Amino acid sequence: MAADLKIPAFEATPIDTIAKVAATARESFRSQKTKDVEWRLVQLRKLYWGLTDYSEKFQAALKQDLNKPPHDAILSEIHHATQDLNLAIKKLKEWVKDDKNLDYPWTFTSMKPRIRKEPLGTVLIIGTYNFPLMLNVSPLVGAIAAGCTAVVKPSENAPASAMVLKEVIENYLDPSSFFVVNGAVPETTALLDEKWDKIFYTGNGAVARIISKKAAETLTPVVLELGGKNPSFISKSTDLALAARRLMWGKTINAGQVCLSQNYVAVQKDLVEDFIKHLNATYNEFYPNGPKASQDYARIVNERQFDRIKNLLDSTNGKIVMGGETDRSELYISPTVVLVDSIEDPMMQNESFGPIWSIIPYNTIDDAINIMNKVDPTPLSLTTFGSKAENEKILSHVTSGGATINDAWMHGAIATIPFGGVGESGTGSYHGRASFDCFTHRRTIVEVPGWMDKLLRVRYAPFAPADFKRHLWMTGSKPNFDRDGKPLSGPGYWLWLVFGLGGPSAKGALVRWLVLFAAACAGLTQYRRSW
Repeated sequence: MAADLKIPAFEATPIDTIAKVAATARESFRSQKTKDVEWRLVQLRKLYWGLTDYSEKFQAALKQDLNKPPHDAILSEIHHATQDLNLAIKKLKEWVKDDKNLDYPWTFTSMKPRIRKEPLGTVLIIGTYNFPLMLNVSPLVGAIAAGCTAVVKPSENAPASAMVLKEVIENYLDPSSFFVVNGAVPETTALLDEKWDKIFYTGNGAVARIISKKAAETLTPVVLELGGKNPSFISKSTDLALAARRLMWGKTINAGQVCLSQNYVAVQKDLVEDFIKHLNATYNEFYPNGPKASQDYARIVNERQFDRIKNLLDSTNGKIVMGGETDRSELYISPTVVLVDSIEDPMMQNESFGPIWSIIPYNTIDDAINIMNKVDPTPLSLTTFGSKAENEKILSHVTSGGATINDAWMHGAIATIPFGGVGESGTGSYHGRASFDCFTHRRTIVEVPGWMDKLLRVRYAPFAPADFKRHLWMTGSKPNFDRDGKPLSGPGYWLWLVFGLGGPSAKGALVRWLVLFAAACAGLTQYRRSW
């Protein structure tokens, strides 16, 4: 089925219909139909065909919203989301199985403890503008796979993409279970006034605080996928040409509007000049006629974001050492590098979320670590190009949502592994199995047979000391550490562990051996009867 490439004008969802949309989604969940795994698989397969059939229309929408080249639109949006989707289709029957591989005392084996995977309910997904297809579809895949119903609120800052996404969801998915609500702040506010079983938000920290505060009123759990002032590390062990090439890619795809891309690069002081030369060489290689004339370079999403980024360049005390061109009429900002000498510089204090970044020199690796932890102690992404020992030290001393060694944010480019922030850069993760888990409640279930009541006598009044002691013998264990907290590892410990069956005392071990002997006899008798 080929989609009509004409993209309708952006239209906000009438606010007075939003309560009904949420109610319909909740009613659909209560109908129990979404708990059927085959039903979920049908929805996922239909979504696959929706993305396939609308591929060209999505490309046109992304070109209209962000001047995103077809190559980027396919690779970072359509193909990325499809990979996530295909994994869910392939693995869902495995993911939904009860988890029986649990840790518990052997005396509870007859209760068959297990974890049942159940959908959370009706969820709200609020997307953002920089990857307006992938950042909405990927969490939706998780919601569908988990058995939830969902309402998707795309960003009004990518209006063409929002309208195309609305067409796909309305034309391919169950109309009573999945909805798109378009609009801006009033529509989002109306959505937040509804009760959800989880809210998944991608965007900035300021809005995340508003959403979290509102969600707290009804104890609604949230997933927050935010950003940060992401650091990168360059040392004498770095291949400067390779690092320049890879970091340039990471900051020029989508005109740098990538929450994972580096905000600054900490460069060993005596390497700064050479690194700048490699950056400029890469710049000229990528854009021989300049980025403005290139079909492979996107634009800033709107004038508000253009002005924000331009203000950082205007207010910096640093020196522009690459790029620096801007054109508001075209929302164009060239890839730009600013050499700064202080972490107080506006380029270091603000997330750029655009094609500009700074270089800050350092003397020792400890200086670099100190810079990173002062600028942003919990960034979304960390990239390091040092030696093995340097990289390990950076990873050990600098926290981040994710990290890539010897490249720019590739940990976020693999569509099927967990992605998420920490601290100020967010909470929760998704993609692949993590998306299913994100919208799933792990429900603990035990099944207690009637014949076990004698073993459970300890819990009934009147309480008997003998029953209590027997219970402790059967469920207790001998510690494998001494009073100083040091592990016990001598021959005596291991002999007791094996022959005492882990019991805390000789009597406890004896009881366990008797129970084991009785079980063996019963099993042998049953075996002989079967013959």
